[in-house]
Amino acid sequence: MPPALDIRGLSKVYGDARGLGRRPSSTEGFSALEGLDLHVEAGAFFGLLGPNGAGKTTLISAVCNLIRITAGEVRVFGEPHDSLAARRLIGLSEQDVNLDRFLDVRETLLYHGGYYGMDRDRARRRAREMMEVFDLSGKAGVRAPKLSGGMRRRLLLARALMHEPRLVILDEPTAAVDFELRLELWRYIRRLHGEGTTILLTTHYLEEAEELCDEIALIRSGRLVARDSAEGLRSAYGATTLSEAYVRAMGGQEDVSFLA
Repeated sequence: MPPALDIRGLSKVYGDARGLGRRPSSTEGFSALEGLDLHVEAGAFFGLLGPNGAGKTTLISAVCNLIRITAGEVRVFGEPHDSLAARRLIGLSEQDVNLDRFLDVRETLLYHGGYYGMDRDRARRRAREMMEVFDLSGKAGVRAPKLSGGMRRRLLLARALMHEPRLVILDEPTAAVDFELRLELWRYIRRLHGEGTTILLTTHYLEEAEELCDEIALIRSGRLVARDSAEGLRSAYGATTLSEAYVRAMGGQEDVSFLA
């Protein structure tokens, strides 16, 4: 089986004002990713950690073909990332709550299923299943703006899983949710992984990455600086906790070699 993700030499420069006859904006010419290589095996539970601006969202956007890359190659289970086949293999639960305010819970799921080519009967069955799994059945006819923050998070994850993707990308899935809901989402994500789904998780909660991920990569200024298990990262940075290892990695010390 090909790897879930095979990324080689990925670079992304935002904007280039040369030849446009105007002054560049503050974001133009900014390099978000620089020659990044990343290989994630099928079935892995992989964490991606880094500060704001490190390039995590750009990397996710590139994998999902939401931005045009500057250089490099991205393949999803062997398929070019900009192909329809690759897009159907990915489910993305985004950090920002981007639900359509005019659609209720059921309609959100059905529209998403239709976008991915699911026939009506299959989409209805899958929508019922997702609403049951995420305890949304009682809110099926409620529009997104009237849902609580926790319910919106549940719906984002349900929508990402609606078309049964083989790679699920979770971008800050438990941001701003209460502790009970976080534990509930952890249980479901573990179950999903146990069924063979590849998970790519970004989070600012280091204990979340340590609890869930088999392997973790640290990204800084558009480049990977370390990759290993939580235990391996602690050892590599002479740290007693993952938090300590993370702080040292982001503090400008020499990069460690890849350990995986």
